Amino acid sequence: MVVELQKRLFNVKEYHQMVKVGILKEDDRVELIAGEIVKMASIGIYHAGCVRRLNGIFNKLLSGKAIVDTQNPIDLNDDSEPQPDLVLLQWRDDYDAGKHPQPENIFLLIEVADSTIQYDREVKIPVYAENGIFEVWLIDINQELVEVYREIVGNSYQQKQQFFRGDSLTIQAFDDVSLTVDEILGMGN
Repeated sequence: MVVELQKRLFNVKEYHQMVKVGILKEDDRVELIAGEIVKMASIGIYHAGCVRRLNGIFNKLLSGKAIVDTQNPIDLNDDSEPQPDLVLLQWRDDYDAGKHPQPENIFLLIEVADSTIQYDREVKIPVYAENGIFEVWLIDINQELVEVYREIVGNSYQQKQQFFRGDSLTIQAFDDVSLTVDEILGMGN
């Protein structure tokens, strides 16, 4: 007989309160996903290099058109506050200083994964779709590919494409901006 244990889920307000009273620390590597506080994997050297590379590429290509934000929280809903590796945000002179970015302000969200690829595919990407994130890229460092998720119907992405070394891809919100998987991944791991 299998016994299903009930979980105590949290909302964003409770999550922030835990930081305020010291249960969680500001620098704890955790995020709130669908009511669960999830410990984030440590950032490996290839992962870190990919995020830095993307930050440089997008800041160069989209200067003055979008804000490039790395590894900071976004507010999805009342029970999810993830910290994606990179997001391209609508340009705002105040850089969203008074609040975390909302789904309607996000052009592109990118997760870079080596050890968390299955979790990102099966848990985080569906949460992003349910909350209306227009376009998501999942960069699989181990397989050296980029999965692109677009076209939300209901609560899921209808279009999923894989791009490999040698392929080019564009950002849906900036279709005049093109980059290659080789540029994203660098010279090789």
